[in-house]
Amino acid sequence: LRFRLAGYPRKHNEGRVEVFYNDEWGTICDDDFTLGNAHVLCHHLGFVAATGWAHSAKYGKGVGRIWLDNVNCAGNEKSIGDCKHRGWGNSDCSHEEDAGVVCKDERIPGFKDSNVIEVRRLLTREGSCWQGVGAWQSSCVPLGTGQGAQPVHAAAGRVAGDTSTATGHAGRGSGLLCPHRLFTERQQLNYRLHSVSCSGTEVHLSLCSFEFYRGNSSAACSSGMPAVVSCVPGPLFATGNAHKKKQRQQQQQQGQPRIRLKGGARVGEGRVEVLRSSEWGTICDHRWNLQSASVVCRELGFGSAKEALSGARMGQGTGPIHLNEVQCRGTEKSLWNCPFRNITQEDCKHTEDAAVRCNIPYMGYENLIRLSGGRSRFEGRVEVAVGAGDGDQPRWGLVCGEGWGTLEAMVACRQLGLGFANHGLQETWYWDASNVTEMVMSGVKCAGHEMSLSHCQHHGASLSCRNTGTRFAAGVICSETASDLLLHAPLVQETAYIEDRPLHMLYCAAEENCLASSARLANWPYGHRRLLRFSSQIHNRGRADFRPKAGRHSWVWHECH
Repeated sequence: LRFRLAGYPRKHNEGRVEVFYNDEWGTICDDDFTLGNAHVLCHHLGFVAATGWAHSAKYGKGVGRIWLDNVNCAGNEKSIGDCKHRGWGNSDCSHEEDAGVVCKDERIPGFKDSNVIEVRRLLTREGSCWQGVGAWQSSCVPLGTGQGAQPVHAAAGRVAGDTSTATGHAGRGSGLLCPHRLFTERQQLNYRLHSVSCSGTEVHLSLCSFEFYRGNSSAACSSGMPAVVSCVPGPLFATGNAHKKKQRQQQQQQGQPRIRLKGGARVGEGRVEVLRSSEWGTICDHRWNLQSASVVCRELGFGSAKEALSGARMGQGTGPIHLNEVQCRGTEKSLWNCPFRNITQEDCKHTEDAAVRCNIPYMGYENLIRLSGGRSRFEGRVEVAVGAGDGDQPRWGLVCGEGWGTLEAMVACRQLGLGFANHGLQETWYWDASNVTEMVMSGVKCAGHEMSLSHCQHHGASLSCRNTGTRFAAGVICSETASDLLLHAPLVQETAYIEDRPLHMLYCAAEENCLASSARLANWPYGHRRLLRFSSQIHNRGRADFRPKAGRHSWVWHECH
């Protein structure tokens, strides 16, 4: 059994409950529904408990089967299937009675978020096929057989509304449909779906209307052919020079971007921030949904949205909250084309900042890096694969620790899919647990935004490392969350003033080297110094407490403080 929350408007921890049973998503009827039922369902969804439930399709009417009715749980069952109910698929309800739950916003430790549409797992069943009638002109694509994995460019082809959905959840921005026959090497194709019809605003193909082939699917799709989409890569994923040149020209024409993602550990996720009146600010999460989130993702060169996050789940922003109740239809080129309400002082706080997780193309970067020797999967000595092209077996080697720091560790942790970097280590003698001993990369220097260590500056084939022993290999400690400190600069400007202060009041400041070097020549304790004074505030916008790297044992307590 698999479960998900759906419907709008809703927060990430509430919604209509949908259950995947017998290869089909369906809903649960609200007849005899109790808080005990909600507890069991919230556990399935990875939350510690339920705080409430909703009846009468509060989160909108579902589609498909109503799988369960008259469910009665005590609350401690391991599965909803262990509770009393009328039997799977046996219901006298309509979708106007779909049940919803409100879960406590606290995750079960170690639970992998299941409220995410896993595109590749859903769509790459061996021998499955999408056949479109309507806009897709009786074309179908065999997914999972390797035929449709690479973008195919054909001279013939027309833009179809459906392809923005298809390419969107593949992680790329837009697409062309090519009615183009694939060479299938005489392989027998088994077709599963046909008559796929999308409006183009859907965030996933499973939300479009379609029909299943029943019975002997190998004889189906006789008048159709494989549908092929050609995806246009976003700026981060463009590999060819022609693509990059075209995108640079577009960026020059458009000027400074007016939207960005901040605070996310991975590519394509973060708090949504917009530029308005020359000031960056956030978006309030009221009515924030997958349609609006998808417009943001596509505008930034990603695919459609995997999750629309509310409740500042990517950290709280600072400064103004610019927009509220953003309501995109899904077809807009930019978030600024969507209807929204201007914010008022009472409307929102930064605890309600909206965020997104976008679909991104599968680039395979995580297969070219691994950690060894650490106490957990989040730490260890960095090993990278070289010479993995043209079907050759990759050769694993170490990275020289010389010059290795936090920025390089950030890129390594991102490439590994392990979040933020806590530490970048230049010596790893205590993680000597691998038989990999050869240095294969040196002089690594990253800006911090790269998706792979190979994208950073490095020495290439001409290695230059003073200490080539394994103890001097680079290592990392990664973390799912991190602190993010920000100085409140306007406050410094607003509070700055000049003060003439007597020298006899500045002994502590002198001992701590807070005065200019000329203070040593002053006639202590007589005379004065002219000082620049200001107040400061430092905000932690991250999702983890700030802890200084120096342990308590190394702190010095000064008598002046």
